[in-house]
Amino acid sequence: MSVPAPLDNGHYEQACDQAIAMCDGNLRSTIKALIMANEYLEAELEELQAAISAGCIPESSRSRSSAA
Repeated sequence: MSVPAPLDNGHYEQACDQAIAMCDGNLRSTIKALIMANEYLEAELEELQAAISAGCIPESSRSRSSAA
């Protein structure tokens, strides 16, 4: 089993600082905002998975492939 490469936590530290600053230093508000964002992304993912299962291609993918 291979050992995973060490993570560069600087990016995550900066992202945490930015999220906290956007919530005026309120950690509870920051956590709430991140949970809400995660729920939104999970719903988006479920919609995309359903569309793919139904044989539909998401609109953004169609416009990208026709532009190339």
